[in-house]
Amino acid sequence: MIQRDGVRYLGELIEKYGSPEGNGVLFADKDEAWYMEIVTGHHYAATRIPDDAYVIAANQVAQQEINFDDPNNFMWSNGLQEFVAKHHLNPDKNSFNFRKIFGTDTKKDRHYNTPRVWFGQRYFTPEVKQEPTSSELPFICRANRLLSVEDLQYVLSSHYNETKYDPLGNGTEEEKKLFRPISLNRTQNSHVLQLRNTVSKKHNALMWMCFGVPSFTPYVPFYANADDIPASWANTPLEFDMNSDYWMYRALSMLVESHHVQFIQDDIDYLKECRQLQRTMIEAVDNQVAALDGKKLTEALTNANDEMVKVMRDKAMKMIDHYFVEGLKLSKLTFNMDANL
Repeated sequence: MIQRDGVRYLGELIEKYGSPEGNGVLFADKDEAWYMEIVTGHHYAATRIPDDAYVIAANQVAQQEINFDDPNNFMWSNGLQEFVAKHHLNPDKNSFNFRKIFGTDTKKDRHYNTPRVWFGQRYFTPEVKQEPTSSELPFICRANRLLSVEDLQYVLSSHYNETKYDPLGNGTEEEKKLFRPISLNRTQNSHVLQLRNTVSKKHNALMWMCFGVPSFTPYVPFYANADDIPASWANTPLEFDMNSDYWMYRALSMLVESHHVQFIQDDIDYLKECRQLQRTMIEAVDNQVAALDGKKLTEALTNANDEMVKVMRDKAMKMIDHYFVEGLKLSKLTFNMDANL
């Protein structure tokens, strides 16, 4: 089923049953990517993302102009135009800007949403100069390079790095608290879904999953064509438990942030080592399973996921040990007699 069929199918459900809240839904395969926004009730619109483009959406309606004369690249609910006209929702005279019709443009957006979109676009397309509080940030954008998984992970794990708005940076206290960062200490899960065109579709899908605070913890790749995941990822107790990868990575995050100045370079090096090791392991697995099919392939990929989790857990625990020991040396409850004589 091509992705526009997925949009159409979900759209039919929305038209029939409605939706009590708004949502953005992404449909993608190796050929197409669509972004669909449900604006509550029985209406939606979807835009096909051009092959050479990217989209960044925060917690607000993002789509802009819907071209009703171009059904190859836009889809919409039955009666959408009539609904907007009947209820006088369109503020523009000669366009159908979905964001302006159904979205918000508030003070909260300019502190909670638009800065995150601004930072991502700033990183992918730095030559375009924009303001973090702009309500006119474009929906469809082109990067100045071919984007990698690592580029996406950087943005998702960022907190306005190298700007005056970084809560961990050198701006004023007011500047550092002005905007909601992308990576937060309450982030429960961050992820990148990757469909690779360089290997067989039987094992081309990877889910890069991140527990803990993404600023400080690695994205761990999982092959999608698997039938189970390790218990340390599948089971997350409500209370702290180092046998859970969720809590383990949150513990690592807490240690790094608690002594950010002293530990951040070690953490940068650790994350770099994780990425290098992951790439090596993925390439090895791709080669090993190239001739497999069916149940044998699924079993092999499930085992590969288990091994990846084990290796990443071992590295994380070693870093936690390291941070713990080094953190003990940073206690202010010390006294050097010679230094005070």
